[in-house]
Amino acid sequence: QVQLVESGGGLVQAGGSLRLSCVASGRTFSSYAVGWFRQAPGKEREFVAAISWSGVSTYYGDSVKGRFTISRDNAKNTVYLRMNSLKPEDTAVYYCAADRLIATTSQDYDYWGQGTQVTVSS
Repeated sequence: QVQLVESGGGLVQAGGSLRLSCVASGRTFSSYAVGWFRQAPGKEREFVAAISWSGVSTYYGDSVKGRFTISRDNAKNTVYLRMNSLKPEDTAVYYCAADRLIATTSQDYDYWGQGTQVTVSS
């Protein structure tokens, strides 16, 4: 069992930056891949980024490539999402999710956090 808690969301102006954190409980967290997803009002949940358990493999959604960076610190049971050059269309609730295998679809993740709101003003 893995429990996830996101933090770091907030209100930022377009062009600004935020760093989201996903802290996990459970001593086996280092063996889990983690994904970030986001969901805006009236839209489907969208893949943002994912990282393998070792951190060697990472994947990004097309809309965030070159702007967002996912990383992890297994000693701290934490995965980060650094978001630069934010745009109003990045406004959404951001969720982290964990599972044994890295994936880019939400259906492949068993464990989810409660989400953190990111709002980008123009």
